[in-house]
Amino acid sequence: MKHQDIIEKMTIEEKAAFLSGKGEWQTRDFERLGIPSIFCSDGPHGIRKQAGAGDHLGLNASLPATCFPTAATIANSWNTELGETLGETLGEEAMAEGVNVLLGPGLNIKRSPLCGRNFEYFSEDPYLAGKMAASYVRGIQSQGVYACPKHFAVNSQELRRMAMNSVVDERTLREIYLTGFEIAVKEGGAKTIMSAYNEINGTYANENKHLLNDILRKEWGFDGIVITDWGASNDHALGVAAGSNLEMPNPGLDSARELIAAVESGKISIEDVDARVDELLDAVMTLYVNAQGKSDEFDKNAHHNVARRAAAESTILLKNEGGILPLKAGAKVAIVGDFAFVPRYQGAGSSLVNPTKIETVAELIGTYDLQVVGMSRGYSRNGQEDATVRKEALDMAAKADIVLYFFGLNEDSESEGMDRTHMRIPQNQINLLQELGQVNPNLVGIISAGSAIEMPWHHYFKALLHCYLNGQAGAGAVMDILTGDVNPSGKLSETIPRRLEDTPAYRYYPSQERTSEYRESLYVGYRYYDTADVPVLYPFGFGLSYTTFEYSGLEVNEEGVSFTITNSGSRDGAEVAQLYVGLPNGKVFRPKKELKGFAKVFLKAGESKKVSIAFDDKTFRYFNVNTNNWEVEDGKYVISVGASSADIRLTGEVLKSETTENIPYRKEELPSYYSGKIQSVETAEYEKLLGRSVPDGKWSGELGLNDAICQMYYAKSSLARFAYNRLTAIKKKADESGKPDLNILFIYNMPFRAMAKMTGGAVSMEMAEGIVKLVNGHFFGGLGQIISGYFKNGKKNKEYEAKIK
Repeated sequence: MKHQDIIEKMTIEEKAAFLSGKGEWQTRDFERLGIPSIFCSDGPHGIRKQAGAGDHLGLNASLPATCFPTAATIANSWNTELGETLGETLGEEAMAEGVNVLLGPGLNIKRSPLCGRNFEYFSEDPYLAGKMAASYVRGIQSQGVYACPKHFAVNSQELRRMAMNSVVDERTLREIYLTGFEIAVKEGGAKTIMSAYNEINGTYANENKHLLNDILRKEWGFDGIVITDWGASNDHALGVAAGSNLEMPNPGLDSARELIAAVESGKISIEDVDARVDELLDAVMTLYVNAQGKSDEFDKNAHHNVARRAAAESTILLKNEGGILPLKAGAKVAIVGDFAFVPRYQGAGSSLVNPTKIETVAELIGTYDLQVVGMSRGYSRNGQEDATVRKEALDMAAKADIVLYFFGLNEDSESEGMDRTHMRIPQNQINLLQELGQVNPNLVGIISAGSAIEMPWHHYFKALLHCYLNGQAGAGAVMDILTGDVNPSGKLSETIPRRLEDTPAYRYYPSQERTSEYRESLYVGYRYYDTADVPVLYPFGFGLSYTTFEYSGLEVNEEGVSFTITNSGSRDGAEVAQLYVGLPNGKVFRPKKELKGFAKVFLKAGESKKVSIAFDDKTFRYFNVNTNNWEVEDGKYVISVGASSADIRLTGEVLKSETTENIPYRKEELPSYYSGKIQSVETAEYEKLLGRSVPDGKWSGELGLNDAICQMYYAKSSLARFAYNRLTAIKKKADESGKPDLNILFIYNMPFRAMAKMTGGAVSMEMAEGIVKLVNGHFFGGLGQIISGYFKNGKKNKEYEAKIK
């Protein structure tokens, strides 16, 4: 152990208390031992350090910080150098604000477009997500701050995220849901990892030895600390034994007493505790030293400019009929749409940033060489029809040569704590769009949305610019692209399907009561659409430019590929070349092709460059569930290089030898997986893939500590059912208003045990057990346990505090 000298001086009470948070964001300090406290803060795309009362939902105010584009946006840049630059600026701001651990980036896979937190995640592809996450991590940690990639792992839905079980086969777990984290750890050097809320195959992520010890620490060589998501700890002792270091936020000293009791009973060993304390001490001491003498200032204007560059490079031109963009100097335009006045530039929840400043199109457009005939909000942001502003917009549009229509998902459509139920934008925006198309055919659409949306109306537009959620400087970036000061170079990091029903997890998402069955297996995003021949609207990796690019001269060898890209147009620009690998008719089922490399290349008009993309340890591998190892199947692999997953420009082949003769599957037993047509996988076939029975996730019987409060509708206690009905009524009223209540949503979906983990020690686990007893109809027994537990908890907390002062 690195810090044995300190550990030998620590009492068991100090060790146990050290492994839980002191407050909402801080670790415990021990003056006697010279152990300082460190500060954690949310911040995937900006620092959210709260000045007053702390909360994990973004409800209370935070200090001003640069709001960069979200991860879903930056992934569209396909530029790891940009990711590293963003990381450096995030790290610099974190250090200036006294933040030691930045809780991000988020790199969960976009299993479904409906996940309410997709705006925080990079991609549907683990390779792209991992490479972008690693670049953020390198940048953040270069400033002496630790990055904390999250949420480890298989956290693909917000609905009942603390009370659900992700049931996934081992190969899919490894290839799809862990590969991004593997890259962030091995290539990014991440020093902290955040464990997820959910169970994985029946074991909570934070106490999953297979995940935290076998894979993360032993296989990947991770030497940092594991921090729970806020309230994600279930059994603290089992978490410590599995490799989890820090239980957050402040669960109170009951959690420390739980740990001591586990050591005394032999449930876990003191060596487990000492190992976790040593790892946490190393992080705390290192971060404390890193923070000494650091500036508490940062250049707000310089960081705003980085945010603007990032937004510009991550914007995607989806359509440009007749070269309507870029706008010609002096073009006569009408500005329509509420988002031009009040931009939608970030998501909601724990990532909510208080920006240093915000640009708007309405304020900036006067600085560009355009003739603006007028500006109108056109529609009501809350989805209500407004005849007055609609008429104003239509009259104005009729007078313009080109209409710039700013629209998309409003703030209440996607948020942490809730999943979407559909992929549509508000109908009043579509109604206005259809009427605009009647008065002016020259429509240019500028979309703001953090997730994929259905676009049955896309034919109304001559040009479409997808901005995702582009941060505080997004308006300037949009105007630079519209007027041609910047040539768009973004490419989609997720597929835009034609409709929700076409998506691979449509029949399986989200969980049915407790269990979420990942029956689609490897076939996420383009892996499914390509293999099953499902047409999409805009494919993965797609994006247009104001110039054109030609590919030529593919060379393939054992080390990788090289080829030439030529800018054959009249403007300087950048192209994202993508490398895909497939093995037709393999003995092991797999998608038709998978992303295995990419390169963003900047070229002047007429310029050519030779591009090389190396193969790596992930290019040909698959996870073999029989050998429990990464293997390579023999065969002639198709090497494809293209401008998107659907626009392959060059193909070649490479021959690989097998690493094992042990083939884990029989084709006749898994027909859906060999064909890729996985939308209706029968239970018997899924169980063949899993290698075990599908667990029964149905809600029934008495409620337990890990059941969610929203399950109280079948509680035996009439009081509990009354409380459920009241909560449901409040939730329904908020939902119908178009402004969901995040606090109510969190309470509604949280398990009973969270009361003992997220109340700063006010509620003990004994009291939580009493609440469950009451809910199950044992009113007097439960109430008595709650009351006695309250007094015992207060007394024991005081006694414990005296021991660690």
